Amino acid sequence: MPAPAMRALMGFIAAAISVVTFHAAMWELLHLLAIPGLTMPPPYPVEGVPPWGVPRILSLCFWGGLYGAVFGLLLPRFTLPLWVCGLILGVIAVLASMFIVPLFKGGPVGGGWEALRWLRSLLLNGFWGLGVAVILRLFISRAPRFA
Repeated sequence: MPAPAMRALMGFIAAAISVVTFHAAMWELLHLLAIPGLTMPPPYPVEGVPPWGVPRILSLCFWGGLYGAVFGLLLPRFTLPLWVCGLILGVIAVLASMFIVPLFKGGPVGGGWEALRWLRSLLLNGFWGLGVAVILRLFISRAPRFA
């Protein structure tokens, strides 16, 4: 098992990659299916995010990367299969986006308690978390072993 700093770095990178692959793939699927209530705009949003106008996709990669860094640090403590832990990571991201982020951005807590909003968020973030687990597993399996 790599050192904690290396696990955090690999977790950050795995999560950022998962945003532009797994998360974006689910986003594109929801965009193409155009199911009422689950419809999404095209993936890879580039509109600026306040306060600095950073493109939204970069913001998603950064914040996803922070979740991934913590995931990487906690990796040795996981007892469930890694893919299950990835899904749990996605659920944690949903809960944070529904209950913590709105407190800072002034949005509705709990996503306004709209069931389809919750479903969309669970699909996007669950698939992202699964991607984090898959990509991090690949990184860890190729990391040098030190005795």
